[in-house]
Amino acid sequence: MIIGIIKEIKDKENRVALTPEGAKQLTDKGHKVLLENNAGIDSGFANEEYLNAGAEIVDTEKAWNAELIIKVKEPLEKEYKYLKNQIIFTYFHLSGVPKSLTEALLEKKTSAIAYETIEDENGKLPLLAPMSAVAGNMAVTMGSYYLAKFSGGSGMQLGTVLGKKYGKVMIIGDGIVGRHAAKTAYGMGAKVYVFGIEKENEEILKKEIGEDINWILSNKENISEHIKDADLVVGAVLLHGAKAPFVISEDMVKSMQPGSVIVDVSIDQGGCIQTSKPTSHSNPIFIKHDVIHYCVTNMPGAYPKTSTMALTEATLPYILKLAEHGIKALKEDKGFAKGLNTHNGFITYESVAKDLGMIDKFKDLNELM
Repeated sequence: MIIGIIKEIKDKENRVALTPEGAKQLTDKGHKVLLENNAGIDSGFANEEYLNAGAEIVDTEKAWNAELIIKVKEPLEKEYKYLKNQIIFTYFHLSGVPKSLTEALLEKKTSAIAYETIEDENGKLPLLAPMSAVAGNMAVTMGSYYLAKFSGGSGMQLGTVLGKKYGKVMIIGDGIVGRHAAKTAYGMGAKVYVFGIEKENEEILKKEIGEDINWILSNKENISEHIKDADLVVGAVLLHGAKAPFVISEDMVKSMQPGSVIVDVSIDQGGCIQTSKPTSHSNPIFIKHDVIHYCVTNMPGAYPKTSTMALTEATLPYILKLAEHGIKALKEDKGFAKGLNTHNGFITYESVAKDLGMIDKFKDLNELM
């Protein structure tokens, strides 16, 4: 199979979808790997390393002219012209990005396989997990930075000073993002409050992080009460493949302390905080109701070495299956099949069709394959 590896063009997106080691595994099996010039350079992988792995270095157009396209982030508008009847394997987050992308995928009959909706045998999201972990760690360090007075924040440090904890961190969601954010905040010495809906997660958090971490049932009343004196709020809500629900209203944001910080990690899927809107690494924050909002849609791109290694370790087995069997690889693996979001001019993931108001374009995968 001819496989194209694309250089990301999203703002400050430094990750690459395949390492030289991954390229070698593909070329050793007889596949042709076309790497867009310098696609790996910002992750620490030079063209020469890919050449040594058997890949070819090509221009943008030739890289896109492949049967299987491997990316990290969703195609942007200036890339729509390259779409065709091919397989694209990347993070799509179709419920949270402009509808025009889905329309373009349908028009070109592109098979869009989304990292974020592939499930394992336990119903978990193995390709979303590594980047969720990076984003969870990063949410607290970014929040801490913007709490500094020179960054416009309140001046509250998240940490322990001579045995006393300072700074209240609220984390909405106790999945992978939430747990990593909680562990980072707790390690810094802040007072940590994690909001979730499954009571059994309280014991897991206490065992993994610390006995004095606070787990609270996530509901409107509890969030409204605790948010008033929170210094940092991390939005970490996830619905598989669907638009995130607003769990923090604008009125709740208005009640927050001036100079406090919100980091909405759910922004890829539309955000879980009503006042959120997508930002970029070049312009990461905005202020609303005297609260700093950090809503960067590709947070792990800031740490491309860690992110690329963690991501590609998870994606490579799936890439190898696609290279060997094409779209037929999905027939053998129900969890892998859940990654397919568009195919042959139809949306194949129901939540996406509902969120975009395109249910008339939905067709069950079994009808198409």
